[in-house]
Amino acid sequence: MKVWIDQDLCTGDGLCEEIAPAVFRLLDDGLAYVKEGDDVKSEPGGASGVAIVAEGLEDAVTEAAEECPGECIFIEVEG
Repeated sequence: MKVWIDQDLCTGDGLCEEIAPAVFRLLDDGLAYVKEGDDVKSEPGGASGVAIVAEGLEDAVTEAAEECPGECIFIEVEG
């Protein structure tokens, strides 16, 4: 599973970071970004803004996407 955020749609509520702090991070600009480990994907748009979701975090990422008020979290499921 891969996940990315469209920062143009992000409302900065931080629900994603509350639900899945291992995958989402709010930065100083007030917008959410995805991360892999300690690597925050802070370049909006494009492949550099996509993170691979670690095993065991899929349910939390899905919940974060469903709860996001800005509907800015996009999930790609391989297979």
